[in-house]
Amino acid sequence: MTAVLTPTIRSRLPEVGTTIFTVMSALAQELGAVNLGQGFPDFDCDPALLDHVNAAMREGLNQYPPMTGVAPLRERVAAKVEALYGHHYDVASEITITAGATQAILTAVLCCVHPGDEVIVLEPCYDSYGPSIELAGGRVVRVPLTPGSFRPDFDKITAALNPKTRLIIVNSPHNPSATVWTRAEMEHLADLLAPTQTLLLSDEVYEHMVFDGVPHVSAASIPALAARAFVVSSFGKTYHVTGWKVGYVAAPAALTSEFRKVHQFNVFTVNTPMQHALARYMANAAPHLELPAFYQRKRDLFRDGLARTRLRPLHTQGSYFQLVDYSAVSQLPEAEFCLWLTREVGVAAIPLSAFYAGGFEQGLARLCFAKRDETLHAALQRLHRL
Repeated sequence: MTAVLTPTIRSRLPEVGTTIFTVMSALAQELGAVNLGQGFPDFDCDPALLDHVNAAMREGLNQYPPMTGVAPLRERVAAKVEALYGHHYDVASEITITAGATQAILTAVLCCVHPGDEVIVLEPCYDSYGPSIELAGGRVVRVPLTPGSFRPDFDKITAALNPKTRLIIVNSPHNPSATVWTRAEMEHLADLLAPTQTLLLSDEVYEHMVFDGVPHVSAASIPALAARAFVVSSFGKTYHVTGWKVGYVAAPAALTSEFRKVHQFNVFTVNTPMQHALARYMANAAPHLELPAFYQRKRDLFRDGLARTRLRPLHTQGSYFQLVDYSAVSQLPEAEFCLWLTREVGVAAIPLSAFYAGGFEQGLARLCFAKRDETLHAALQRLHRL
């Protein structure tokens, strides 16, 4: 009898394992902990949006849409961006609907990064950036944001820029630190990139979650950046439907042309009835214009409750995340503290060190307040035991 050999595979991502988000969510479910770790709402979207989905499906809008996305939705995106940020994108050649922001990020990287190219990421950062760059054969160049304030360190960014730098990835409002880049900072970035061939990937999925009157400064609002940028956003984050996995990329026609070459072969197209539903829903701008006030109330509720614990909340300018300093509670490393918090207190959090390739320790954990008030109160009641 011939022996059967088990084929082996050489990993494209040998350093990647199960993410901390999966680990913490599974542990929270196993133990019945309040899950403030993974960043998704535990409340429903507007029923009117669901009505639009049902209507689209019953109208027979269930087959493949155009590869670029249905025209009505691209038109709504173009109108929104122009109204908020003053930049006009051509509907036909400069806006593409994607299967969420993570697919948009991967596609943008794959379409422009070649083996040997360098890509600057600003740590702490979203965990898909590094693997996306590695899959393209690029080299990840990690530049730290300023510890404590998480503001960009332009001296370090300048030192990292060189002729091999193909792309820099910027995220504002920022996950996980909840900082928001100022116009002066975005303009400083534009000045740094002006004499270079470096492209920009501007991750703006939390664009409508900014607080205390702080504006979101989109790369689209600065002409020198818009001319070299893939601007990424997420309908899932904005409309509380993260499981739909629908987002978009706005970019100049030349960049969009290359983006679509990859997009058509790694996903081709995106859920048809959801696209039509989103287009109809966006006829009313109120849902995204009212989002800052909606989440600021939740932020303030959560921060007021944290004030009665020994956790010290850092300032939250945007996104739906809250960093806390737990040094008055424990001296454990961040990952161990979050495991302890889940097991012993019943609240799941994410260690900030998970957003650094080197696991930089600052005694900070990330909590998500995109939850029902009852969920936040339940978590705070447990945290008050600290």
